[in-house]
Amino acid sequence: MKNPKRALPHLCAFALLTVTAATAQNTARVTPMTPDVVDKYEQMLPSADFIRREAMIPMRDGVKLYTTFVMKKGTHDAPILLSRTPYDAYESTHRIPSQRIANIVDAMDIEFVEDHYIRVYQDIRGLHRSEGEYVMNRPIVGPLNDTGIDESTDAYDTIEWLVKNIPESNGNVGIIGSSYLGFTTLAAEIRPHPALKAAVPESPMVDGWMGDDWFHNGAFRVSSLDYAVGQSTNKANGGGEFALDAGDDYTRYLEAGSVGDLVRILRIGHYPGVRKFLENPAYTEFWSLQAVDKWLAAEPLEVPTLIELGQWDQEDSYGGPAVYRAMEPKDKNNNMVSLAIGPWRHSGANHYGYDLGALTFTGDTAREWRVKYVKPFFDHWLKGGPDPHTPPVLTYATGINEWEISQHWPVGKPTPVYLAAQGMVTFEKPAASGRYEYVSDPAHPVPFIPRPIDMSDPLQWKPWLVHDQRFVTDRPDVASWKSAPLTKAVHIMGAPEVELFAATSGTDSDWVVKLIDVYPDDVPEPAAQGSKPSMAGYELPIGIEIFRGRYLKSFAVPAPLVPGKVEHYHWTLPNVNHVFLPGHRIMVQVQSTLFPLYDRNPQTWVDNIMYAKPDDYRKATQSIAFGGATASAVVLPVVQ
Repeated sequence: MKNPKRALPHLCAFALLTVTAATAQNTARVTPMTPDVVDKYEQMLPSADFIRREAMIPMRDGVKLYTTFVMKKGTHDAPILLSRTPYDAYESTHRIPSQRIANIVDAMDIEFVEDHYIRVYQDIRGLHRSEGEYVMNRPIVGPLNDTGIDESTDAYDTIEWLVKNIPESNGNVGIIGSSYLGFTTLAAEIRPHPALKAAVPESPMVDGWMGDDWFHNGAFRVSSLDYAVGQSTNKANGGGEFALDAGDDYTRYLEAGSVGDLVRILRIGHYPGVRKFLENPAYTEFWSLQAVDKWLAAEPLEVPTLIELGQWDQEDSYGGPAVYRAMEPKDKNNNMVSLAIGPWRHSGANHYGYDLGALTFTGDTAREWRVKYVKPFFDHWLKGGPDPHTPPVLTYATGINEWEISQHWPVGKPTPVYLAAQGMVTFEKPAASGRYEYVSDPAHPVPFIPRPIDMSDPLQWKPWLVHDQRFVTDRPDVASWKSAPLTKAVHIMGAPEVELFAATSGTDSDWVVKLIDVYPDDVPEPAAQGSKPSMAGYELPIGIEIFRGRYLKSFAVPAPLVPGKVEHYHWTLPNVNHVFLPGHRIMVQVQSTLFPLYDRNPQTWVDNIMYAKPDDYRKATQSIAFGGATASAVVLPVVQ
């Protein structure tokens, strides 16, 4: 769920034309300024240590996009660092009123602007101060887009203008951004401008159905409605949020019924983003042709790329590794594409990385990543700096709190941990088969965090993936298996895979699997390993993911399940580098609801689950098979 910055009304009255102004140090290279293109910030803040300009940059179809750029005074022969955003470019360079550049930009920009980078932000089409029509995650020109323009062409045209009209520039451009900005960063790499020399997509939105933002393996994220409405209303400048005050989303969504009923109650069915969710619940070409990793797989590798994501990214855990898989085979010398996974939540790399929820790390891991890896990466490709030998793979091993460098990803060897009798997890495959049953009732779904739940509250939303799972462990509709205390560390590097054999008495079902690190309940580890006395007995989620049963045979063509038939489900959990320490236990939980994060499965077959009726929601008996020929397991990527 996104929380875009809202534009403020002050200093909005401007109609600046293309700007070619420069600092006094570069007057010989500047087109003389006319009254309507004077750098107003130099007039307003003559003693500031920076210059800030604005421009309306024309695209190939005549639409003009609002662009703002800042640099320290005295900057010359400098690289441009670009971000293309739906979240208000103006606000990105107006953090607080100040005479110092370090105070007006976000934390992620400080090291760059202090080193005389030219920092550029641009509103994408149709949002905030840019002209044109907004299309959420606009598809690339092709079967879904016949307009001749997309985020790739807009990036190309923007870079063309920047290198010709910013006289302080050395002509080299890098692009960076997280989440939606990660999406626009990747789009810029498709048929890129020659001046684009390096890219850092962070937590990028890549495939909104498979595992980023809107759906996860077919299960719909209800908070997506809020985002779609907010971005489609009044150019995303406010006024588009749901007409709901703070409260318990669990209750309000449960009382509404299906997603279609919620949309009807809120009267938001006319918004294009909402309609595309309702009308396209399956993975048809509407979604698959929008998948950015598929776009990149079809393109040559031209731009050095450093991909980043957070291990506990609550929004876009799928996209970064998917892009890595698409691009890495083209990186013949293993020096053009890198993957980095840090101990962060969504976009956490651009903020402060001391902790996440109850976890603490060894210092500001986010700043460490930016200073030691991102800045040298851009310095090399944009300024001719020394080769930093950017690691092919850089991951932070949680549990022991250490950065690790690898040559490829995943690293670990597939090693199953099996569900067994008496609620045990074991590395030995059980010879005897068995079943565990629970009743899933859509009228009483399992909450994804303790109630009351307000998904717009960042204190709830940002750290939810590391929340102690003891709040649901004893629920009768949550099945738990737990290993004996480990006698030696188990180190995993990769994406754990779910191999679930399960049956339902209904004709549709959701399956949620959690991989959990259970801390000892007596003496916690030293603080250097990230724990605190309050974490005794803590049940730390290492990966949580859902699968919607109707897509067992085909993501594009859903079908009902056969009541009582044991089926084999396979999907992956998020990519991690984690060490289960000696004395800890490995836990696996299985449940059938994760509400209100995901919409409820009625557990009876309906053609379009978005429009399920109240009578469709029925209890179902869920049966998890283990051992023998139906040995349910989580396959861990164990480092030997």
